[in-house]
Amino acid sequence: MNIIKGVLAEELANSERLLKKYQLALKELPKGSVVEKKIKGYCFHYLAYRDGQKVRFSYQGRLSDKELGKYKEVKGLRAKYRGLISDLRKQIIFIKRALHERKRRTLRALPRSSQAA
Repeated sequence: MNIIKGVLAEELANSERLLKKYQLALKELPKGSVVEKKIKGYCFHYLAYRDGQKVRFSYQGRLSDKELGKYKEVKGLRAKYRGLISDLRKQIIFIKRALHERKRRTLRALPRSSQAA
């Protein structure tokens, strides 16, 4: 049983380390996404981002396809990191529950055995 607990504890530490790494990588990505607005038949690009509760738009001018590709790539990375973070949080909760399951079973069993006596 100690071997399994050791493996679970090691996996928990590894998952927590990865979670911090992904959160830092997500934080370093530029905020917002590019929105294209057509005004009088011309296309203009704005960077949309949140400032508290409000959504702000910052004028970027006319962006080249290369610059638009960068923003799309960042958007994809942001979605990827959010998915990985979500999966890791679920995994951490599962491992913590598995490590403490024996304690909870013992604590739950004590009142029942004392009632039977």
